[in-house]
This record gives sequence, C-alpha cells and structure tokens, in this order.
Amino acid sequence: MFRWAVAGSCGIALVGLTLAAVWSVRGILILVLVSLFVAVSLDPAVRWLVRHHVRRPYAVTIILIALLALLALLFVGIGPPLARQAGQLTADLPGHIQSLDDRSRAFRELSARYGLGDRLNDLAATIPEKVGASLLSLFRTFLGVLAAALTVLVLSLYFLADMPRLRRRVQLLAPDRHRERTRRIVDVVVDKVGSYMIGNLVISAIAGVVAYAGLLVLDIPFALPLALIVAVTDLIPLIGATLGTAVCGVVAAVASGVWPAAVGIVVWLLIYQQIENYVIVPKVMKQSLDMPALAVLLASLIGAGLLGLIGALMAIPIAATVKTVLAELREPLPPEHGPHPGGSDHGPPGTDPV
Repeated sequence: MFRWAVAGSCGIALVGLTLAAVWSVRGILILVLVSLFVAVSLDPAVRWLVRHHVRRPYAVTIILIALLALLALLFVGIGPPLARQAGQLTADLPGHIQSLDDRSRAFRELSARYGLGDRLNDLAATIPEKVGASLLSLFRTFLGVLAAALTVLVLSLYFLADMPRLRRRVQLLAPDRHRERTRRIVDVVVDKVGSYMIGNLVISAIAGVVAYAGLLVLDIPFALPLALIVAVTDLIPLIGATLGTAVCGVVAAVASGVWPAAVGIVVWLLIYQQIENYVIVPKVMKQSLDMPALAVLLASLIGAGLLGLIGALMAIPIAATVKTVLAELREPLPPEHGPHPGGSDHGPPGTDPV
C-alpha cells in the first residue's frame, strides 16, 4: 500500500512539474504554434510553384522574398501617411467633439440631457496625455513585437521548407492500420487551413480597399487609419465587419457630421458586407471549412480571449481540424488484411511511406 502511495505521489509530482515547465515556456510555444500556422498558410503557394516545376527550396525562397517585398512596400507606402493621419486623429479629436454641439441638434439634446459632450471631451482631452506618457512603453512593445515577428518568420521558414517531411512524420506516428486515415486527416487539415488563412487575408484586403474608397468619396478625414481598422477587424469572423463599420460611423459622425458622412459610410460598408458574404466569400473560399455559425462564433470568442486577434484567427482552423478528425474517426476502418513481411503494410522496415 505504501509503495502504491509513493508511486502515485511521484506521478502527481511529475505531472505538476511538467505543467509548470510548459507554463514557463508558454510564450515560446505560442510563437511556435503561430509559426506553424503561417507555414501552413503559405504552403499552398509553395506547392503551386512546385507543381510548375520549381524545386521546393527555391519555391520557399521566392515566397519569402515576395512576402518581405510586400511588407516593405506596405511599410514604405502606407506607413508615413498612416502615422501622420493617426497623429492628426489624436490631436484633432477633442476639437471635433467640441464642435458637435454646433453641428448636430441631436447631439446637443443628448449632451444637455445626459452630459454626453462633457464625458467625450474629458475622454478626448486625456488621449494626447496618455499617448505621450506611454511612448516609452509603446517603444518597448514595438521592440517586443519586432523580435516576436522575426522569430515567427525564421521558424515559419524552417517549417515551410520541411513541410512534406513533417506531414510524413505525423503519419508515421500512427499505427500501421491507421496511417492511411492519418494521411487523409493531415491532407484535409493542411489544405483547409491554408486555403482559409490565405482567403481570409485576401478578403480582408478587399474590405480595406473598399472602405478606403468610400471614405475618400465621402471626404471623411483619417481615411487611411480607418480603412486599416476595417481591414484588421474584417479578419474576425462574424462580428469583425460590424465592428469596423461601427468605428467608421462614429469617427465620421464626430469629424464630418451624421449626414451625409456617417450615414453614407455605414450604408456603403453594409452594402459591401452583403456583397462580401454572398459573392466574394463563396468565390475566394472555394474550400470552405464548413463550420456552423455558432461554432465559429464560440471558437472566435475563446481564441480572442486567449490570444487576442491572433487567437481569433487561429481558433477557426483549429475548430475545423477537430471537426475533421472527429468526422474521420467516426468512419469505420477498412478490414485488416494482415501485415506484409517485415511487420508493415507500407513496405519493408526502415522505409518511410510516401
């Protein structure tokens, strides 16, 4: 009895130490997981080049150079005007709020009844002070994000170059009877995750461009940062597009008035959302994840609670992966025909199945 108690205590202690070790390196594990998702997302583009007779190392290099060139182009082309307009938004917002009383009768009534104007003025007046006081922390955050981005880039490069071998290794982890089923699961998961992530980025870019065009036509200030907000929030399933529309509507109402600026941009983005939902998404997302709306919403909320925006993006493919695995496990296995000589259904010992 004493021996069993000691063994049980040692087992519990070992589990606790393992969990503590995993928790202590959770930041690194999150970076590894994000890198794996980035690699899986870029793998369809690499495989497209491989199908066109480009060797995989060269295909990975081409995709990496194209990605870095795109990021550099965005930084050079959008960075300076984005910083300028974001600074103007911070500096001019208090003045726009103060002038609302003169420009909007409805706002005057709300301000007189609920003190809305005073509250917004107090909030807007503290924005420059908060931004100035947090410049050092923002700089530290920027350095941390830069280091994390470089780590993700390097790890993604290694994962991307070694993706075929990784897929085979995952298949080899399963027993002989289950290797074909494991191969199907891995293929479906990689294909769906890759197509979803790339398609989501394409749709988000389209939403940002459409929002920018509408903001320019309606002569709403701060068009570039608002369009960037729309593009980023559009990545969030179900609720992201509505959130971006609300932000644009509020800023337009404060800066340019309710009519026609705020009403116009809200109607413009609502019309685009219908086009996106019924035209763009079905064409871009040809390989749908086939997830119920409630499951998508719950997965997004859980992912956002754990890892923020990145967690919301990763939660949908993870949920789809779980669904794919469960659906495959419900399928009956084919009848077992007995192992080939050497103990494996896939060839002589020491060879990797392809």
